[in-house]
Amino acid sequence: MSKLLPAALLSIALVLSQTGSPNPAIARSCSGNRCGPKPIQFVPGQRITVQVANLTSGIIQLQKVYGTEPIALIPGEVSSFVRGGNTDPNFSLVVWDENGQPLRVRIAKPTARTLRVEVRSGGRPPGDRTVYLKDDGRIAVF
Repeated sequence: MSKLLPAALLSIALVLSQTGSPNPAIARSCSGNRCGPKPIQFVPGQRITVQVANLTSGIIQLQKVYGTEPIALIPGEVSSFVRGGNTDPNFSLVVWDENGQPLRVRIAKPTARTLRVEVRSGGRPPGDRTVYLKDDGRIAVF
């Protein structure tokens, strides 16, 4: 009897697993729109043009980290500058509203060597404040 118990348990387990109750994991591809948009990335070390557009109704401050003074952007204004290259592979950009309102940052890559940063009103406090070009070419928004 003791030898039949393991065989019976194994048989029951095999029968139950074939009934379809347990749902096996299925690997899927990113064909179609299931995986969402690809993250924005540039070739590491590539010089890029950064455009910052103030799409808010108020004045925002923009500062390129590493020894630059803040720049005020009025509503509708766009500021452009070039960053990257072998001597300057990454950068951080800090934005804030003069009145302390939370901001939302949307990034886009309109051309192969252009990063567009659209600053909009809204979002949850404290909002988006920093855009960072990482050493590997990826863009992060904090």
